Amino acid sequence: MEGGASSGGRFKLHDQLELQEFQEMFVIKPVESPDRGFSIDRRDGNCRPLDGDTFSDSPSKVSTIYGVAGTIRLLSGTYVLVITSRKEVGTFLGSPVFRVISMRFLPCNIEALKFSTSQEKRDEAYFRTLLKTVESTPGLYYSYEMDITLNLQRRYKLAEGWINKPLWKQADPQFVWNRNLLEDLIESKLDGFIIPLIQGSFQAIQLKLNSALATVTLISRRCTRRLGTRMWRRGANLEGDTANFIETEQLLEVDGFRFSLLQVRGSIPLLWEQIVDLSYKPRLRIIDHEQTSNVVERHFRDLLQRYGETVAVDLTNKHGDEGQLSAAYAAEMQKLQVVRYVSFDFHHYCGNSNFDNLNVLYEQISEDFEKQGYFLLDTEGNILEEQKGVIRVNCIDCLDRTNVTQVWRMTFLAQKSMSVQLQRIGLLASTECISMFAEEYGKFRRLWAEQGDEISLGYAGTHALKGDLVRYGKQTVAGLIKDGMSAISRYYLNNFHDGVRQDALDLISGHYTVSRNNPSPFQLNGFEAVSYLPVASALLIGGLTLTSFTLHQAGRNAQQYMTSVLWAGVTAGVMAMVKANGRQFCSRPRLCGLLS
Repeated sequence: MEGGASSGGRFKLHDQLELQEFQEMFVIKPVESPDRGFSIDRRDGNCRPLDGDTFSDSPSKVSTIYGVAGTIRLLSGTYVLVITSRKEVGTFLGSPVFRVISMRFLPCNIEALKFSTSQEKRDEAYFRTLLKTVESTPGLYYSYEMDITLNLQRRYKLAEGWINKPLWKQADPQFVWNRNLLEDLIESKLDGFIIPLIQGSFQAIQLKLNSALATVTLISRRCTRRLGTRMWRRGANLEGDTANFIETEQLLEVDGFRFSLLQVRGSIPLLWEQIVDLSYKPRLRIIDHEQTSNVVERHFRDLLQRYGETVAVDLTNKHGDEGQLSAAYAAEMQKLQVVRYVSFDFHHYCGNSNFDNLNVLYEQISEDFEKQGYFLLDTEGNILEEQKGVIRVNCIDCLDRTNVTQVWRMTFLAQKSMSVQLQRIGLLASTECISMFAEEYGKFRRLWAEQGDEISLGYAGTHALKGDLVRYGKQTVAGLIKDGMSAISRYYLNNFHDGVRQDALDLISGHYTVSRNNPSPFQLNGFEAVSYLPVASALLIGGLTLTSFTLHQAGRNAQQYMTSVLWAGVTAGVMAMVKANGRQFCSRPRLCGLLS
């Protein structure tokens, strides 16, 4: 077995590697241990540990990389994903944590394309486009010394000796973004090179409270069971896994004490969809399925087993499509007696920036919040308190309203909880609370705002809306302008790009497996958005331009006037055709169905 270095009894990965590119293989060696490493055959993609191997020729290229994120097999062969740059962003329980800045796929056996059919060549070209999309995935984090997929409470309740295992064996599979890519490395027993990545957010700040320096860390971990983009992954699948499900942990470390507070968010756990059709807000549709009640039960049973007592806070509107979805959710929750359901119409109570009305919500859940408690370790590592439950928050996207509510909840309740924690260890007097330290309290709010932006980038492709409410407690002109730009970007991405991004996520997460025995998923069927949208756009722009020009020239000339009417009719016809076939003109995923 190719192991990593030991760090105080804990398993440590190789943190800096040399990539040597030979004609027939890639060789990857730790910089600190050049006699160790492994090779990847460029003819068949097989991995093999080095065993005193020597090479007669010199590599054509040598470069430094910072990790191997895994491998994936496509039609022509294997592609190896390597981390080419990184940035240290903080520490988790004393171990450095890094953000992935850039990645690159190394192709093996691309010569096999010479013997492929024309359709297979087209398919492989599209798959490689998807890999390019994967290379720019935002919000990926990892550590060489510590598994960051596990929250503090779960880590300390594991069996003794667990932390001595390789990091990938310690990791919680549902939060390992690259789990599907690690199979070849695991099979080759390359434990010292296997990096579990999380997707989400990692933010850390230091607060000066009286004479003490406290570190506050926010870690958000996105579940990979229903990984996807904003419009193409809504609700739950039949197993009860929900889209955009994220566990957020707030860690407070001060004077040797460690406090942890967990909360979760996720899409409404029903079967529903919201397919893009060029409209700004596509219609919601609840899927009528005999398994709906079982889906809801499976979802919350998993939460109860993992976190304990669960309070479900629903922030959706009570009118229109959202209202129907909320009513269906409430009806299912009435059947589920083991979970408390709290409905709070965010827009009704907090419209026109009346965010002080969130106190209405907090009054409903504050007793549950205090009862659930928090996790606490003393300076000797002894468990003094355990968190006994979790609050689950959702809106439609689990982004903007959820971000605002979680932050206000954290600043309203968690700051009280944190104040009690600090009072308990004598760092604050009984009359003091964190909000009295204005500058530090502002840092705390901005920490949550940055976390919200990063989570939104991974799901919607843009920063979170209403971010100024989180940072400053009010909306600003600059914030409104930024929200407007983000809304436009979301519209474009949702309609014309996210189909490809969803395919990339389905490919990388293993929801779709490439095989020569399967029919091509890219055969043209009906409208093809890439082909028809530019034509439709050109006709619309040309029609509007010619209509405007001929009207300007018409005057009393009947012939010019009739030409204007003709072009106006053509333009209106094209517009009607585009509207009627809006879904066909949008970017759609082609690898997996909506309930995958």
